[in-house]
Amino acid sequence: MKYFSMLIKPASSICNLRCKYCFYSDVSQHREIKNYGIMGQEVMERLIAQVLSYFNEESSISFAFQGGEPTCAGIEYFRNFTKFVAEKKNDFHHIHYSLQTNGTLLDDEWISFFKKHQFLVGVSLDGEKCIHDELRPNNLGQGTHDTIMANIEKMKLAGVDFNILTVLTRQLAQKPKELFEFYQKNDFNYVQLIPCLPDFESKEDEYSMQSTDFYHFYDIFFAEWYAAYLNNQIMSVGYFDNMIPLFANLPPQMCGYLGFCSVQFVVESDGGVYPCDFYVLDEYRIGNIQEMSLEEIVKSAVARQFVKEPKRMSKLCADCRYQKICNGNCKRMNICYFDDEFCALQAFMKKHEEKILAIARRI
Repeated sequence: MKYFSMLIKPASSICNLRCKYCFYSDVSQHREIKNYGIMGQEVMERLIAQVLSYFNEESSISFAFQGGEPTCAGIEYFRNFTKFVAEKKNDFHHIHYSLQTNGTLLDDEWISFFKKHQFLVGVSLDGEKCIHDELRPNNLGQGTHDTIMANIEKMKLAGVDFNILTVLTRQLAQKPKELFEFYQKNDFNYVQLIPCLPDFESKEDEYSMQSTDFYHFYDIFFAEWYAAYLNNQIMSVGYFDNMIPLFANLPPQMCGYLGFCSVQFVVESDGGVYPCDFYVLDEYRIGNIQEMSLEEIVKSAVARQFVKEPKRMSKLCADCRYQKICNGNCKRMNICYFDDEFCALQAFMKKHEEKILAIARRI
């Protein structure tokens, strides 16, 4: 079976929140056009037709939606999307939907829709109310934690599959034990911790992670996680789910963990195609889905150049025993992991290698 995933931004950079560290706000500020608006029906239908016609055999196709805030595109956009897919797909097309949301606009209508079409919903939530509300206010400056938690409860009751997406800021990195306990208390068993990045012009800011922050957080967080694991209380954590299998010679689920790039098919609302969500920038624009086929996109000079681009490395990589399973990690995110004096990934794996290997042997 062939596998294909496309990341779609139906509302471009539109968002009803004003998160203080928003990476996509920074990305869009570096483009000539910051906001491409809501994706039109013609672009949407062309996108779907292109993907479905490209695969003429047993295929698993994932349509993932992100923003900005994708629900700002309105529920009718998604109804039309799923309807058009259902009309055009073949029996050998196995369709999967996912959506990353700040969770504030979800009501019974949205939740019923997610359940009907079996969406996996990633909800952005930065732990306890005090930190979350400080970092993720709405456009009126009001906290959003209570609204999101209430909507998560509605999704639980409706049986919607969801996970928690937490941006690991410098502030939150100081509270690893508290964050783990928050997840446990609320039965959040599927979580992804996303290191907060500085903007393109900076090496750091007041919210972004540094390598020492990363190590401090995961050193303590892993100890809590491992104790729960031994108690048969299993929590899926993105970093562990991708890092531990490497010790069993198994590939990671997410790009970047092996230190090389691949084309990710990110589509902005105007149909513009980019190779990576971190690089939805004018200089990396491959073309437009309305004008190019998927085959042309894959073979484009921009896509090839992106994959071959050199990246920042550390002199510590030269004699690192983990170099072959890391290779400098993701070229955009590795600014949070190492410099020439200290590598958080190296230090973490070295300290916890015995426990990591014990888990890897069970895979």
